[in-house]
Amino acid sequence: MQELIQKLQQEAGLTEEQAKKAIQSMKDFVIEKFPMLESAANKLFGE
Repeated sequence: MQELIQKLQQEAGLTEEQAKKAIQSMKDFVIEKFPMLESAANKLFGE
């Protein structure tokens, strides 16, 4: 997950906190739209 945070910081110019919030938003979106992928989303984005 740290690699994704760094990528968001470098490519999107986000702070670490903003990157973490963006990742959490992506995770929440995936779980909301595709509840059957909750386990996969938790593994991918961390719990």
